[in-house]
Amino acid sequence: MIKFGPAGNDITFYEEGYKRTVQSPKWLHEKGLTAFEYSFGKGVTLNDKTAEEIGKEFKKYKIAISVHAPYYINFASPIDENAEKSYGYVLRSLQKLRILGGNRIVVHVGTCGKMDRQEAISLIRKRLEILKEKLIQNGFEDMLICLETMGKHGQIGSYQEIVDLCKIYKNYVPALDFGHINAFTNGGLKTKEDYAKILDYVKNNLDEFRTKHFHVHFSKIEYGAKGEIRHLTLEDNVYGPNFEPLAELLKEKDLEPVIICESRGYMARDAAILKAIYEAVK
Repeated sequence: MIKFGPAGNDITFYEEGYKRTVQSPKWLHEKGLTAFEYSFGKGVTLNDKTAEEIGKEFKKYKIAISVHAPYYINFASPIDENAEKSYGYVLRSLQKLRILGGNRIVVHVGTCGKMDRQEAISLIRKRLEILKEKLIQNGFEDMLICLETMGKHGQIGSYQEIVDLCKIYKNYVPALDFGHINAFTNGGLKTKEDYAKILDYVKNNLDEFRTKHFHVHFSKIEYGAKGEIRHLTLEDNVYGPNFEPLAELLKEKDLEPVIICESRGYMARDAAILKAIYEAVK
């Protein structure tokens, strides 16, 4: 089934007196949410004991947990030593994810830096081939590596680039961040047809499982000449994108992604709104 949830703990979670992520599953369950994304964005610091405690609670309340790998992963780095570190960040994140009881990890593939865009993509492709072998060697063939679309023009991560990179390995799944896509295209997501073009590109290039069970990040994002500036809440009426056209397509096409809301500060509140919009579609 399609799942909705927040990226991390909402401001409301703390305002209601909760302090630890181990308390999140019950709180999310009571709000009708069924997914949660734990961030290792600034580093993989979660210890195994705490991960076990958190994992048991997520399993108890049937909340699907995913993780976001460190933000500083860059498979386009011209320095091989940095690429080795990036492999390590992914593998270490996966070790924690296994303890947490999830099977989805979101990964940023890299930035252009001073390289030509196609040169950077070529290097990323080479590194993702190596990562594939490392995943197999380390017993992570059951894990889905969700390669994320990005919002800044200097980053590798248009939806076409991400889907094409996912062809490398059956466990590479597109993480379609529609706020990022909208920012990357300077407001290109306005109509149902705009969303359909993206979903059709996935369908025409990847297998049935990844076409149906891809990963989603959704939020409204402020953007400028170079793309993404900052995340907003669903209350924003200026930047978009709007969820309604996507919700209609998800129902029409019988798609079942995991949808993680990344609204600024109010991720769970807005995740519940996204769920309500989806459920209201006929």
